[in-house]
Amino acid sequence: MTETIILKGITWDHSRGYCPMVATAQRFLETHPYVKIEWTKRSLQDFADEHIDKLAVKYDLLVIDHPWAGYIADTGIILPLNKYLPALFLEDQETHSVGKSYESYNFDGNQFALAIDASTPVASSRPDLIKKLNISLPRTFEELLELADKGLVTMPGIPIDTLMNYYMICCMLGEEPFQGEEFVVSKSTGTKALEMLKDLADRLNPEFFNWNPIRVYEAMTTTDNFAYCPWAYGYSNYSKNGYALKILEYHNLIKDNKDKPYRSTLGGTGLAISANCKHIKIAIEYAMLVANPTSQSTLYFDNGGQPGHRKAWEDKDVNEKSANFFKSTLKTLDNAFLRPRYNGYMHFQDNAGIIIQKYLKNGGNPSQVLFTLNKIYLDSKNSK
Repeated sequence: MTETIILKGITWDHSRGYCPMVATAQRFLETHPYVKIEWTKRSLQDFADEHIDKLAVKYDLLVIDHPWAGYIADTGIILPLNKYLPALFLEDQETHSVGKSYESYNFDGNQFALAIDASTPVASSRPDLIKKLNISLPRTFEELLELADKGLVTMPGIPIDTLMNYYMICCMLGEEPFQGEEFVVSKSTGTKALEMLKDLADRLNPEFFNWNPIRVYEAMTTTDNFAYCPWAYGYSNYSKNGYALKILEYHNLIKDNKDKPYRSTLGGTGLAISANCKHIKIAIEYAMLVANPTSQSTLYFDNGGQPGHRKAWEDKDVNEKSANFFKSTLKTLDNAFLRPRYNGYMHFQDNAGIIIQKYLKNGGNPSQVLFTLNKIYLDSKNSK
């Protein structure tokens, strides 16, 4: 009698993060009766904050965020998948990446995760309210402010999302953050981006400062208070019949005055394997099941997942089941800004958003805010 092999996995606490992993684990058990994969979930905030060291000791399979890539490369706590997976499989994953999703988990020539989930901040609306109120979707920042003045706009405002949106505004102003060794962004771009975000924040109900994207979407689908969100990490779940009380439609981002679309900050998740895993071959087989294009377009998506494989994003059935979520936002994904991934960056991400959020709440000197951000940036380079 074959002894049962148990693999433990850790993912995040949402239908999009947990349910597809449970479904794929169940299917894997049906084809590998001696393998049981047990998935545990953690909160979205813990997903952003909890140190990956502890997780890699306790779990064989990890759903991770790509800014950890540099730390992983330096510490060896996660397996380099390019040394275990077939080259043709990885080639397909790279060729069919949604934006820089595949690249985001590659560091120093090693691939540390498969991009099973692709996401970036996109726009969303309540189509029934848009029609009922006879309003148009904003096309520019100026039109966004006008709609916000009517009390119909909200967005996520917790520190991590505030920081991601700050990167976006800097990119829109023509300067990607972190190009310099001693500063996050130039003073002219950095202060202007802060002022623009505050201009919008001042027009919103301040409850948004407590909201992540999920809470934004819950507010949009359970009340009639908000008709539009200009940027929040997209959740295709809310564009599916039966998931929420009201359907959301998703859109590419607004454009600047030169008709150039905004560039939001790439998110998504990757499936990684701990270097402590005792059953690497089995873990690799399971990872391939989760990430292959057929599974991504069917089993993974049908059980609440938001695929990372491009074929799933372009699949007709997938789009029909999600009010064209994928087709309607793909350009924004392909254009998304890739965050730094150097070892130490997480120190910046953990602290910088708090500073920006305080400015949006209380005002102050944007130059002083930028000075503080630069100090945190320099500190992050010494926080390995």
